[in-house]
Amino acid sequence: MVVMSELFDADNWEKAWRNDSNTGVNKMKKAGIDPAHAFDKKATLFNEQAFSEEGKQRSKRILNWIEGQGVAFDQASILDIGAASGGFSVPFAKRGAVVTALEPCVPLAQLLEQNNAGLAEGKIRIVTEAFEHIDVDASGWRNAFDVVFVSMCPVIVDWESVEKVLSCGRKFCYISLPVGGREHNLIDDIWTLVTDQPRKKEHLEMAYLLQLLLLKGYAYESLVTRETKTTEVSREIAFQDVMNWLSIFGLSVDEPMRRTVRDYLERVYPADKVEIRESGRYGKVLIRLQDQHMYTR
Repeated sequence: MVVMSELFDADNWEKAWRNDSNTGVNKMKKAGIDPAHAFDKKATLFNEQAFSEEGKQRSKRILNWIEGQGVAFDQASILDIGAASGGFSVPFAKRGAVVTALEPCVPLAQLLEQNNAGLAEGKIRIVTEAFEHIDVDASGWRNAFDVVFVSMCPVIVDWESVEKVLSCGRKFCYISLPVGGREHNLIDDIWTLVTDQPRKKEHLEMAYLLQLLLLKGYAYESLVTRETKTTEVSREIAFQDVMNWLSIFGLSVDEPMRRTVRDYLERVYPADKVEIRESGRYGKVLIRLQDQHMYTR
């Protein structure tokens, strides 16, 4: 039974988050996936999705929401942590910001360089070091950026990592995380073919973040929405995606399981075009580091 006093004890929440083996990042590590390089082999596909019409509209909605809270991008200095191929860095720059884009995945950083080619020189500075290895003081990043932006990036693993992110900001910090489990049409179809285990409920990592921001006295706006992404890929890419997710969900992948998945994909998608639909709830929080008053238009 949870004691009421524990609900308002920040130390308990910090410890719970730090020791939670079922966070997204910890589940990836248990599956043998390095979170910082999870997209190394599918960087091109990720880039296509980010700059598709659907991807650009998703980025536009998020940037518009942030601007609606009083954040001005024109002439702002922005640190984009986990910038990938520039799905947000490029729109930031187009809205007048000067962006430092941090992306340790080399294939994604190379694509970001290509996407940056059409912009004015100096609008996006690319750094390929992992944020975990950045010395905030030695790099001159402490309180150095008007906006720190972290969208669905595995650098957010516990409260200590959040504090490091916040330490780089001067005015605002935006963080987004998944809220609960993701829905994946192929996993839904294949699950009962490969196991009789129930799907485990996933923790709401956003709850740790919001509760600690609340208990530690921060001012912020938050939003939870349901989003859906649809992509069309080859059977081989779909196969690799399914196997990764089965591992992340804690299943022991063996050769019979691989054969079952391949047989399913060949039977259901004979034309070698597989539609993947991913849905889920996603939380967004904009933290006010300077002016903590409610924004008035």
